Amino acid sequence: MQLDDVGLGNGRITIGGHIRPFDDLTHRAVLDWPDHRRNRWPNTANPHLLITQKTAVELGPAGKLWTTRATSNLTATLERLRVDRQLEEALSHGGDPLSPALVFGIDKKTAIRYADSTRALPGEAAEQASQ
Repeated sequence: MQLDDVGLGNGRITIGGHIRPFDDLTHRAVLDWPDHRRNRWPNTANPHLLITQKTAVELGPAGKLWTTRATSNLTATLERLRVDRQLEEALSHGGDPLSPALVFGIDKKTAIRYADSTRALPGEAAEQASQ
């Protein structure tokens, strides 16, 4: 993912050619990152969103090993965040499986499972989760 893939002004990100809206958490994190990146590596020409000390002097992205290590000790793993965002998308659209399928590019069967999960939540819990 490159810096140009992130639309700070419109709150959208392009992933694999698909434009997707930010949720609030992602939007806040993405707003803070460019300042950190600029302060840490002011002279980098690397066009990628995520860079490391090594890749700041190159033009390649941060590697998979780096991202795995950077997130390995977090309670909120990348997998848990992915599932949470997909469930939140289903909740915010009343259990409609079409929205998570379009936003995340997931298979329709997976989207239907998320929608079914939102309908299985007790009424009050589903209402609080969607707010």
